[in-house]
This record gives sequence, C-alpha cells and structure tokens, in this order.
Amino acid sequence: MARAEIAARTLRTDRWWLPPLTTFVGLLLISIYAAFRTFQGDYYWVDQYHYLTPMYSPCLTEECVPAASHFGQWFPALPGFLTPPLLIIPFLLGFRITCYYYRKAYYRAAWASPPACAVAEPHSKYTGETRFPLIAQNLHRYFFYAASLLLLVNIYDAVSAFSTGVGLGNIVLLVNVGLLGAYTLSCHSCRHIAGGRLKHFSKHPVRYWMWTQISKLNNRHMQLAWASLIFVCLTDLYVALVASGTISDLRFIN
Repeated sequence: MARAEIAARTLRTDRWWLPPLTTFVGLLLISIYAAFRTFQGDYYWVDQYHYLTPMYSPCLTEECVPAASHFGQWFPALPGFLTPPLLIIPFLLGFRITCYYYRKAYYRAAWASPPACAVAEPHSKYTGETRFPLIAQNLHRYFFYAASLLLLVNIYDAVSAFSTGVGLGNIVLLVNVGLLGAYTLSCHSCRHIAGGRLKHFSKHPVRYWMWTQISKLNNRHMQLAWASLIFVCLTDLYVALVASGTISDLRFIN
C-alpha cells in the first residue's frame, strides 16, 4: 500500500521546533566558550591551590606552567596562536561528536536530518553513516578508550589538589570528574564492552552485573551528556576566575 501524499512538511501542531533550536543554541554557546578558552592560553592553573582546569589537562608542552605539567612536558612550545589544549581536544571532541546521543542532537539541530519526529527533512537522499565523513562515527569505541585515559588524568588532578587543603575549588573538581565518569561509563560502547557480546550471562556473573549497572547509567545518557558538558565549562570558568584574581577560592581547610 502506497504512502499517502502530504503536501505539508508536517501535521504536527505543537512546538516541535523548540527542542532542536534549544539544542543548537546550547551547543553553539558552549562551542564559542570552549574555543575562546582554548586559544586564550592563560588562567588555567591556580598555583596556590593546585587547581588545573580540565580543558588544559594534561598540559604537555613547554609553554605550560611547570607545576601544571603533572606528567611532564613531552612536546616543545607550539608555534603562533596554537595552545596546549589542541593536543587533547581532538580526542575529547571525537568522543563527544561520535557519541550516540550527540549524533542525534546535532543531526537534528544542525542538519535537520530530521529536525523532529514526523517532520520531513530537507535532504533529497539519505546515505546513513556509510560514506565519508560520517563513516568516521565508527571510531567511537576508540575515542572512548582515549577519553577514559583522559578521565583518569582528570581524577588525578582533582585528588592531587587536596595536597593544599580543601576549598570550594576542590569540590568543583570532584563533581566535575564525577559527572565525566558517569557520562563516560554510560556510553553505549562501554556497555557493549561490559557485556554486549556475551551469549550466556549466567556464565559471566561479574560482567553481567557490570552490564546491568552500566545499563542503568545508559538510561540517563542524554542527561549525563549535557550535565558533564556544561559542568566542564563551569569548572573551567571557576578555575579561570580564581587564577585571574577575579574571585577568591572559598577555603574550608588550609
């Protein structure tokens, strides 16, 4: 039976355009802030309290503040306007861009493919993720491995900062790694690695337990994606404000 011919783009009468518009504006604002801070190249380290913003961690080039280079300075100073975060951003951005939730988010918000359920898209044909550049979405698992390593670095940064005492910045850094950890673990690739290829859960009780716990996080993958992304920016902003002397860190234990 042939589909009915409908001249209208959609028969929906609700504000279906609001979610993709909100997503587009949110991602645009975060992208602008992240780009500004990446190329600012300053106010990423608070020497007094050992706060290092996650946007500059690990700091691996010779222009990094020596105390902020927890794992050494592997590379020479970058030329021109290039800054240390450019060495790690491809892995973090790759993990987010290839994420199953973010694919849906920017496919709808930026490409209108489709903009919403039961709304026609403007594209004349659909090739899925079988051609360049979208075929690179299949690299998601490998970006997951890289993001997991960077998460461990962020955890080290947050824990090592307690060597100077306890302040509000310590709490901010801990919450940040908590959200990043929850988002990373809720990843579909992580869930698949834990138990996706098992044929008999009864023979692998530990992996089955891990799979069930990760599945619970996976149900909140969208919320964790946004919460972790926004809080990374807030964490960076807090460190930048303290590092620049704009605000003082609230100290609980010195």
